[in-house]
Amino acid sequence: MTARLREGLADARGGAAHNDRVPPRKPPARVMQIRVLGCAGSIAAGNRTTSFLVGRELLVDAGTGVGDLRLDEMAAIDHILVSHSHLDHVLAIGLLADSVTRMRRNAGRPPVLVHALPQTIEALRTHIFNGVIWPDFTRLPSADAPVLAFRPIAVGQSLELAGRRVEVLPAMHTVPACGFAVFDAQGGAWVYSGDTGPNPALWQRLAGMRVRMLIVETAFRDEERELARISGHLHPQRLCEELSALTQPAEIYVTHCKPGELDGVMTQIAAQGGTHRVHALVSGQVLTLDERAPLELQP
Repeated sequence: MTARLREGLADARGGAAHNDRVPPRKPPARVMQIRVLGCAGSIAAGNRTTSFLVGRELLVDAGTGVGDLRLDEMAAIDHILVSHSHLDHVLAIGLLADSVTRMRRNAGRPPVLVHALPQTIEALRTHIFNGVIWPDFTRLPSADAPVLAFRPIAVGQSLELAGRRVEVLPAMHTVPACGFAVFDAQGGAWVYSGDTGPNPALWQRLAGMRVRMLIVETAFRDEERELARISGHLHPQRLCEELSALTQPAEIYVTHCKPGELDGVMTQIAAQGGTHRVHALVSGQVLTLDERAPLELQP
């Protein structure tokens, strides 16, 4: 077999020629890297639903963007943080499990741990991993050595995952939901709001946190403020009102816009003014936090 043919077969199988092995872990970097696998509220060409890869081993939500990872990148994921049970945030969990079962088993790796609120775990067990919609990968390939395992979490809980401290944050949505803060080596936080409407408890907690970067949802334009209200989401005017509670400087990115709506949402946010500069998040974007940079003390 020629070298070119071997490379072609490897590419067709989803990675490099050695993609049947889980890549070795690397030492912690001095930069926290967050890959935006998906950040849209639904799907269309170029739009993938919510998922972030922090480093190599920590996945935050599991929307359709997970499908852009190579097979070896999927197999390196040890932890999945799930904000809530809605399909656009969970549908890739079962598909990822199916894809990586053989690689992780051959490498002797433990189950991928899915961290979620108890109500979210119950919804996943009942409605997805039920043998009807999808096989129960918490019992496959065997009950003694499954590829997935659920771990319940609670708002306010602090976790140590993949060498990072993670805090579970409050969210206000139509189902039990949460957000997450992932801390760098200096104690600065990358914060993800999850799906949420107006959320005083979040801003109260962030007031005591050194926020380096905030990913916050804005699912609808102002013309649809009533739909945003009943579905537990934000719109530009309400987002800016919420951000007024954040007194510290931070990079702010808007996520969860519907396909075709991003420009309109960002125009309305800009028209609100405010003290924070707000950016549009884009699928495929890579965010970085320099862990060597000193943190400013908050008043």
